[in-house]
Amino acid sequence: MSGRKGRVERTTAETKVLVEIDLDGTGKADISTGVGFYDHMLNQIARHGGFDLTVHTEGDLEIDAHHTIEDTALALGTAFAQALGDKAGIRRYGSATVPMDEVLVRAAVDLSGRPYVVHDEPLLVPYIGGVYATSMTRHIWESFGQTARLTLHVDVLRAARPGGHPDAHHVVEAQFKAVSRALREAVSVDPKLAGAIPSTKGTL
Repeated sequence: MSGRKGRVERTTAETKVLVEIDLDGTGKADISTGVGFYDHMLNQIARHGGFDLTVHTEGDLEIDAHHTIEDTALALGTAFAQALGDKAGIRRYGSATVPMDEVLVRAAVDLSGRPYVVHDEPLLVPYIGGVYATSMTRHIWESFGQTARLTLHVDVLRAARPGGHPDAHHVVEAQFKAVSRALREAVSVDPKLAGAIPSTKGTL
């Protein structure tokens, strides 16, 4: 299967976002949002999802990073759904359990056409890198899930370091890696389906 690409330009009074994605890429990334840690996380989606991904966002960072992060996630989900098309022949379901040192995260996805997100993580320090609010991670998955129209469960199974608090960087990064791996499996082609829609309804 080839040609599974999406391109979205989203402009508001708060942000200007361009997202391009190729689900059949090789993991190449061109990411610039003005939020360094978020760029690092979006690079995980490209590398571990096996997607070619371009994200260029200009946002009102003089206020804070909320609009930049949210609007990028919304555009990414829209481009992802566009690239999926009618979902003919895909596996539809994907899951991954990813360790990152002391952290263990499980992600499961269903490209169902029904937006629903369940997210469970421990209490983290408020910010990573001084700009990325850790409370935004849940919002990223909710925003992405809404516009990509998928069901997503993300659970941090283990996070505590001996005698210390969870490492927020590891907790968030392991989530992005796990979700990316789950998406990679879900969008892959199932040869047994011979191009059929993976649903008894005949549509997703």
